[in-house]
Amino acid sequence: MGHAGQNEYGQDIVCASISVLVINTVNSLEQFTKDRFKVISDEESGLIELHFEGPVSREGTILMKSLVLGLEGIEEAYGSRYIKVSFKEV
Repeated sequence: MGHAGQNEYGQDIVCASISVLVINTVNSLEQFTKDRFKVISDEESGLIELHFEGPVSREGTILMKSLVLGLEGIEEAYGSRYIKVSFKEV
């Protein structure tokens, strides 16, 4: 949630990278799985939430692990000042 703030709006490579990864993952889940999920987003605040509505397929799990790998790579490259990947059990 939120914009990274690494640079001015429209020039923020961290925010753009995260957006591409997340949107591509959502599109891939739609295209390549039968998983049911809903997405909540608000471009102004930078919010994107994805909620699975049932079991997650093997393919869905791989796509989500790939998303985490990419996000962690961005965090490693740019630091936790701009992105912090964390997990919580729900």
